[in-house]
Amino acid sequence: MTSTDLRPAGTVKMRAGLLAGIVVAAAAGAGGYVWNVRQDQAATIANAPAVAAGGDLTTLRTQPHLVFRSTALGPDYGRVAVVPLTAPGGPRTFTPATCERVYATQGDAICLSAQRGLVTSYQARLLDASWAPTRDLPLTGVPSRARLSRDGSLAATTTFVFGDSYANPGQFSTRTIVTRTDGEVVGDIEKFKLTVDGKVVKAADRNFWGVTFVDDDRFYATAASGGKTWLVEGSLKSRAVTALRGDVECPSLSPDGTRIAFKKHGDLPAGRWRLAVYDLRSGTETLLAETRSIDDQVEWLDDSTVVYGLPRDTASSASSDVWKVPADGSGAPQTLIQDAWSPAVVRTP
Repeated sequence: MTSTDLRPAGTVKMRAGLLAGIVVAAAAGAGGYVWNVRQDQAATIANAPAVAAGGDLTTLRTQPHLVFRSTALGPDYGRVAVVPLTAPGGPRTFTPATCERVYATQGDAICLSAQRGLVTSYQARLLDASWAPTRDLPLTGVPSRARLSRDGSLAATTTFVFGDSYANPGQFSTRTIVTRTDGEVVGDIEKFKLTVDGKVVKAADRNFWGVTFVDDDRFYATAASGGKTWLVEGSLKSRAVTALRGDVECPSLSPDGTRIAFKKHGDLPAGRWRLAVYDLRSGTETLLAETRSIDDQVEWLDDSTVVYGLPRDTASSASSDVWKVPADGSGAPQTLIQDAWSPAVVRTP
């Protein structure tokens, strides 16, 4: 015992024991609260009425269709659903898969899922044409973005390793992995050489996210460092990316390969973005008519329209909707699919 601590050893041990007990009790109470909230939410979702069911899943896969995560309250909440491209707001056909984020081609899909309990764990899985799991993909952290190449040979996943928001570059850390769908890991994009304005950026705060594939080698993505973001074009073979322009996040390549839809921060408050389209040929940028803040990697419905998920503005709501807006800056946003999230447009040959 030191001269600065004249308390009896038993008293110190007793107080330490009481403190430990309080900490354990508080942790248990917090865990119990979280568990009860999740149970209440699960009960609300499960007791809601089921949505109208659609047609045969196999038949739908042979025609142009939309794949999305259903957020309609009810027993199918969170399950992946499919609707014909000709009737996006019609009855939906449910797959066996439950995902937080989903993306699909005609023959494959990638599913980022969560197993929630006192401790939540996450998985990234490839699914076959029958929506059955075929392979687990590397995943570290909280799932954020997922994409497949158009031929279904490549998959890209982005997760938050630290932080859980894109609101402030430099205040989070991401990991973006490109994997061949046969299981081969192509690379961690963070390890690729980043060149901005002719200079190689080696800063420790480099982050990459939001891959969109051109082919089996080239891709576009977001790079960030020093509080700035850029649209980068990369090559898997050369393991290098080059910045094309600043203030671009979550790019999405148009079906004709000529334009990039993205979200930009501009002079908006932290955590808010506007949708825009960048013409790769002319270098012109067009702000879209959607003025609400969109935190999503948009999808192209066709060469003239983009679609995106938007949570309901009711704080207590667990639902979201998929919206569409013209890609040329005209028109106004319209709801495409109610109670939906993470849309993927599948065009058959």
